[in-house]
Amino acid sequence: MTEQRSAEKHLIIFTRYPEPGQAKTRLIPALGAEGAAALHRKMAEHTMSQARLLRGDAVDIEVRFAGGDRAQMQTWLGSDLDYHPQSAGDLGDRMSDAFQSAFDRGAKRVVTIGTDCPDLNHSLLTTAFQTLVTNDLVIGSATDGGYYLIGLRYMIPDLFQKITWSTSIVYQQTIAIAEKLKLSVANLPMLSDVDRPEDLEKL
Repeated sequence: MTEQRSAEKHLIIFTRYPEPGQAKTRLIPALGAEGAAALHRKMAEHTMSQARLLRGDAVDIEVRFAGGDRAQMQTWLGSDLDYHPQSAGDLGDRMSDAFQSAFDRGAKRVVTIGTDCPDLNHSLLTTAFQTLVTNDLVIGSATDGGYYLIGLRYMIPDLFQKITWSTSIVYQQTIAIAEKLKLSVANLPMLSDVDRPEDLEKL
């Protein structure tokens, strides 16, 4: 059986099955296990609703999930999406694997997001794909020093190596690598992720 080819534009969404005690664990002190999972569920569903608006623009949507299984993910988010378990390794390894897989299937512009950024909308996603026509890299910085979106028009493994993940210097390190490689970079507006109790007021 041959692997399905991707459309030229491919969106990868990293998320987790909303099981209490496993989802949004850094918010459990403020919301409890059930509350943290419920918030994660709500934010993920919002992200999916914005992503589905890209369908009219011929964008393939792939969900890379942790926790649960494919059947649970389909029951939760719908059977019209392409689901794959996240690969092993740190976040860089998992994103690198997802990007490489999409390019291997024929995608020309690939954008990856999470489900932690409530202000990420259909318009910004459309802009991200448009900027990849003329830029090697598009990135949306987060107020915590990370990024909420990264997109490429060809595979650049160095962008996912030697990064201190889950720290306030992720964006800074990524841009430094891009500058060293002389990549053309498009920046999206800075937005806030909701990861910690102090982020809740942003909602």
